[in-house]
Amino acid sequence: MTNGPNRIKAVENVFEIVENVGKLDGCRVRELADHMDLPKSTAHIYLKTLEDTGYVVRRNEQYQLSLRFLNVGGQVRHNNSLYQVGRNEVDDLARTISEVATIGCEENGYRVMLYRTEPTGAIFNNASTGEYTRMHWTALGKAILSQKSDEEITEIADRHGLPRATEHTIVDRDALLDEIETIRLQGYAIEDEERVKGVKSVAVQVESDGETPDAAISAAGPKHEFTPERIQEELLPALQNTANVVELKTKHY
Repeated sequence: MTNGPNRIKAVENVFEIVENVGKLDGCRVRELADHMDLPKSTAHIYLKTLEDTGYVVRRNEQYQLSLRFLNVGGQVRHNNSLYQVGRNEVDDLARTISEVATIGCEENGYRVMLYRTEPTGAIFNNASTGEYTRMHWTALGKAILSQKSDEEITEIADRHGLPRATEHTIVDRDALLDEIETIRLQGYAIEDEERVKGVKSVAVQVESDGETPDAAISAAGPKHEFTPERIQEELLPALQNTANVVELKTKHY
């Protein structure tokens, strides 16, 4: 059965179920059916099919995503050139500044965290590798947006919306465009409690070689430690040096 030109509704349903099982962190059939407003029999058929194919496992009547997704995700990440050339540089950056460091890129209008590293003593916020988030929530995402035209940014905002994560999140399209223009002029992006209270982040873009998606590198930590002086004197030079190395290595990967 198709749902519009070249679309198969059953496939869409499978991936929506996979995403919801993940969001629920495991669930019973009834829980998933209620959450997705599905007949219980339909939810059971999909879950049983996913279990038979090995992508869902059942423990104590709870269905959970299986580690088979880790295998698939690992293959995707391993074949990503930005990850291949960036992970060691991001590790070095984190050791140098003693803060969480990440490298991420854009896909389908979302910020994707390709790799993060957390040195001993750094803030821990439970963000997972591969995490998708709204572009306007993070310094990483805004640095990526700064590489796009205003028309492209507007299209992303219109397609995905500008939902609020905290009271400091930018939720107005014109305000976002103004923020992006500032980022272009100053060469870096700041995230000031816009996604998580108490957390501040700074990011710089990684110039694309035309073969890789728009990307950026960021450092994050407690707001009180990310003073304007430290950002200018320590964090930005370290971030820009890392970005320069990643750009150079990407071009020769």
